[in-house]
Amino acid sequence: MTASRIALVGFGEVGRTLATDLQRLGIASLTAWDRLFPDPTSTPSLGLTADQAVVRASTLGGAVAGADLIIGAVTAGECLNAVREAARSIAPGAVWLDLNSVAPATKIIASKIVADAAGRFVEAAVMSPIAPEGLRSPMLLSGPFAENLAPSLHALGFTGARFCSADYGVASATKMCRSVIIKGIEALLAESLLAARHYGVESTVLSSLQDLLPGHDWPTLAKYMISRSLLHGKRRAEEMREAARTVEDAGVSAWMSAATVERQSWAACHRSLHAIPDLGELLTTLHGRGDNHSGMSR
Repeated sequence: MTASRIALVGFGEVGRTLATDLQRLGIASLTAWDRLFPDPTSTPSLGLTADQAVVRASTLGGAVAGADLIIGAVTAGECLNAVREAARSIAPGAVWLDLNSVAPATKIIASKIVADAAGRFVEAAVMSPIAPEGLRSPMLLSGPFAENLAPSLHALGFTGARFCSADYGVASATKMCRSVIIKGIEALLAESLLAARHYGVESTVLSSLQDLLPGHDWPTLAKYMISRSLLHGKRRAEEMREAARTVEDAGVSAWMSAATVERQSWAACHRSLHAIPDLGELLTTLHGRGDNHSGMSR
């Protein structure tokens, strides 16, 4: 695979991080599209303004036309919409590297859309936060093109990528089952510590976690995970809907995953509080706002 021209579909945290790394490696042509670009105050627009070497595409079709490698990094809820729109313009043989956190069934649908457009779909699952490793982040690749394309991706800087299966759905199943735990822990910490703050026992609760599950600085971890949930709650709620679908498709009732959708949706309503540096102050402020259900997915 040659990659003289790369298109980034989605310019959120993942897209911006990858763009920075790819530019450092000297990629000559890098184009980006995001549905929020029309809003000059949006995070994707502001991120692009600070990085003029990335060409801003006015349409999704314009971004992917002629690209050798297309990296899909939109929110889970927009995955299929983006693939369907882009498929009208992708070049035959182009690689669609799909980083979106969605259910195996969703990846399979996306792969068929790209195949019908004569493209090559590679399923990818990023198995850690994208920062600080960026391109080097651990990533599982699956699908019939994944093994042959893995060396080319390594050469582009995706050194954490590894082939896991020739079947679509395997990488995403791994990611979604992991998300049940990781995003669930975020939700549990928020719920537990908000209640504990009311009773004045959060320090004792966190100390008991250190005794039971040693090896972590639980106050620091709790602050980090709750803050990340506040900052990215909308995206996480979409991802957890896909995780719930993954669990249900396995014949398991997705009670915990569905509940995590609710708590992550709640967190998204309080995004502006994510930068409060002190855990105690953060909990007090959140508790003071009440546990309302505005914006939740009922």
